This record gives sequence, structure tokens and C-alpha cells, in this order.
Amino acid sequence: MFRYGDGEGLLRTYLFGSPTIIAFSPSAAKFVLQSDAKLSSEWPSVEILGDRSLAALQGAAHTRIRNLVVKSVNQPDPLRRIALMVQPRIISALHSWSERGTIQVLKEAKKVTFENIGKYFASFEPGPVLDILDELFIGMMNGVRANPNNIPGTAYHYALQCRKKANIIFREEMEKRKKEDNRHASTRNDLLDGLMRLKDDEGKQLSDMEVLDNIVTLVVAGYEATASAIMFAFYLLAKNPHVLQKLREEHIGLNKNGDFITSVEASKLTYTTKVVEEITRMANVSPFTFRTAKSDIDYKGYRIPKGWKVICLLRYLHTNPENYENPNCFNPDRWNVAPNPGTYLVFGAGSRICAGNMLARLQISIFLHHMVVGYRWELIDAEAGMVYLPHPKPVDGVEISISKI
Repeated sequence: MFRYGDGEGLLRTYLFGSPTIIAFSPSAAKFVLQSDAKLSSEWPSVEILGDRSLAALQGAAHTRIRNLVVKSVNQPDPLRRIALMVQPRIISALHSWSERGTIQVLKEAKKVTFENIGKYFASFEPGPVLDILDELFIGMMNGVRANPNNIPGTAYHYALQCRKKANIIFREEMEKRKKEDNRHASTRNDLLDGLMRLKDDEGKQLSDMEVLDNIVTLVVAGYEATASAIMFAFYLLAKNPHVLQKLREEHIGLNKNGDFITSVEASKLTYTTKVVEEITRMANVSPFTFRTAKSDIDYKGYRIPKGWKVICLLRYLHTNPENYENPNCFNPDRWNVAPNPGTYLVFGAGSRICAGNMLARLQISIFLHHMVVGYRWELIDAEAGMVYLPHPKPVDGVEISISKI
């Protein structure tokens, strides 16, 4: 591994079986993420997500599915509905955690997050089927950023087997819906139905495999990121009681007494908004993104040959002291001033920016509301070390003792 564009934020290396350029400066990352005409989005482990998924599609096909997702989960009307739908499970989960007294936040946050995603993406209710899918998606997540060697015993091989089993469950659900729709109009209004009904400009619907690839990819995208952010919320607020106190004062000021908070109310909480941005910056759930050069590309005098991989090192941008003063310090007040262009790319940039970025922020805000107005907690091991693969987390998954206020 060695410098390629010294001073321009480029590094040349060899990864995932291909010569690769790593972009690690704000300007280089912006160039890569906003150059769809020159760089295609390709993930080394595309077989897990599917080559017809939102993560892999290009051009008009990508735009069509992305627009459906944005309309379904990332605009004011669906956000209002989702805000009301997710809160019963969040309230119930927090109550259950306090009765148990000691829990591992990451494990429990994944459970409640997956139940909510299962509900508003595919209308799955808690039960055996959702429990099986939960385990299968954990297996898939562990293989998404693994070296793509399909050899028994590897994380990648196991992830592919989990994907096949998840396909069977979703296919059965799709077949059930097709039979229902033949008799009467469907009353569902979830993302799976939207994908099954989506048509292109010629009136052609997505194939079953296209629907499967996209529902799996969207669950993966919404599941791990939100659960990890919730875990870091408990972790960082426990370590920064002055932030927790300011946050608690803002939420108590709503006079909700633990009742549901609306998406409109959440959007007006200025300090909470800063806390959410700082949590997502430090959680760094998406450490990098992949692109492939469609043709030879020139960038500030340096050549990126056709077919080479280009990786944007997003985690480096968010933890570089040149971009953020004391980057390892949890400081929501740094968001009193907007970050410099290209230094905050938690949700990506350009036409492929995360289609559910507002949904992710909303879910974290809602969890924060019910956490801070109703509960107190302490870290069991405040000095737990950190691991970084497949995502950053304290080694204990954030064990806490929790009780009602």
C-alpha cells in the first residue's frame, strides 16, 4: 500500500482481488460519491445483497426503486405514520429492560429494531418467522464485509446460505400476497407491497428476484445501522452526563410524560438533532463505500484506470482531527456550526445518498425521548475496549444496569 495522489487524499493498494484506490480526503470523497457517470456502485459481496438490489443497480432502474423507498419511508406523511407505529415496541422494550435490571443494549436494540422494520417493511408480526429472519440477517451482516471466498466455514459462505433461507421465507410471503390480490385488493401499505406493484416506464413490474434482492437490501440497510446507533446512544450518554441532562431537559419540556412523540415534535428538538448527528458521526456504521471506474478517470492530474475499484474511507473522514476538533470527544455542540463540505458523509452523498436517512434520524430521536424521560442507566464496564468489525462497538455490546426514574 502506498501513496498515489500525495496531498490529494488518494492511496493505491490491492483489495478484494482488485487494484484499488482509497479516497480519504473530503474533496476526493465528494468527487467519488458525486461522479455517477464515471463510477458505478459495486460491492464485492454483491451476491449477498443481490445484483438487482438498490445497492447494485445503476441509472434509471436505481432511480425508480430509490424513489419508491423515499416516498415510502423518508417523507413527512410516512414518517408521521412510522413514528406512531414504532413507539409501542420501544416503550414495551424499555419497560421490559428495566424489569430485568441488566441487559446488553446491542442485542436488545437489534431485537426491537428488527421487529419494527419487519412490521413497516413487510408487515411481519413478532413470532417464530421473524425470529428466524433475525438470525438469518445477523448471518448475512457478518458476511457483507467479509472477504468474498465461498468456502465452507467462512463468514461469506455462511452469509450466502442465510440469504438463500431468507429468500424462501420472503417468497412464501409474496406468493401468499399474490393469491390474496387475485381475490380482493390488498389492504397492506408496506414496502414489500410497493416493490411488488412497482412498474417501469413501459408498465413492466419487477421480477420476483428483483423484489427479493431489494427487500433484503433495505432490511439490511435499516436494521444494523439503527440498532448500532441506539447502542452508542446509551454508551455515549452514560459517559457524558452533562449531555444527558441537557437532553432530558429538552424532552421533559415537551410535557409528554412518556406519551408518544410525533415526528413533527421530534424535528423541532434542536439539541436532540445535534445529539443524533453526533451519535451517527461517532457510530460510523458505514465505514466505507465501493465504486468501480467505468472508464479511465482523471482526478487532479492522477489517473484511475477503467475497472479499478475506488473505496471512500468514510470512517476516516469522521475521525480525522483535521475535520473535527477532538474527534473522539462526544460533543453535540460542535453542530452549532455546519461541518465543512465533504467531512460528514454518514449517509453518503450524491444520487446514492441513503434513501432512509430521515427515517434513521427519526427512530434514534424517538428512542432518545423515551430513554431520557423515563429511565436511568449505568455502564457495567465503562472501560470496555472497542472492536471495529463488522461495525464499531464496545466488546461487551454495552452492558448496562437500567431502572425507571
